[in-house]
Amino acid sequence: MLNEFKDFIAKGNVMDMAVGIIIGAAFTAIVASLVADLINPLIGLFTGGLDFTNNYVVLAGEVTAGMSLEAAREAGASIFAYGSFIMAIINFLIIAFVVFMLVRYVNKVKAAAESPAESEAPAEDPGPSELDILMEIRDSLKKA
Repeated sequence: MLNEFKDFIAKGNVMDMAVGIIIGAAFTAIVASLVADLINPLIGLFTGGLDFTNNYVVLAGEVTAGMSLEAAREAGASIFAYGSFIMAIINFLIIAFVVFMLVRYVNKVKAAAESPAESEAPAEDPGPSELDILMEIRDSLKKA
């Protein structure tokens, strides 16, 4: 049973999947930093500092006017944090677009790398020669 497990782990698909998960986790940190540190500040520059994070509605509890979302949570108020949800959607759309552009670029590079190999493929069969056709005609005339 242990040998079967070793064979299963050693298969290429399992190892490829494991590497993909590890790289994906590391890539998530890079993309999150790209969005939070580079793209969102640029968007904020053009939109006048658009940030919905501290927008919320108090459902129950005591909250003073102008209190931040974190301060309202620490005060124990029950809040409906719609601003955080809106920012999460915006961040998701930005991250999805960045990942799409990266995958698109990788696919173009991969296709360009595979193109020369396809041109080296053997030529297609030109079909029967003139002699083959004549022999086939002769054989069919003999049968008739």
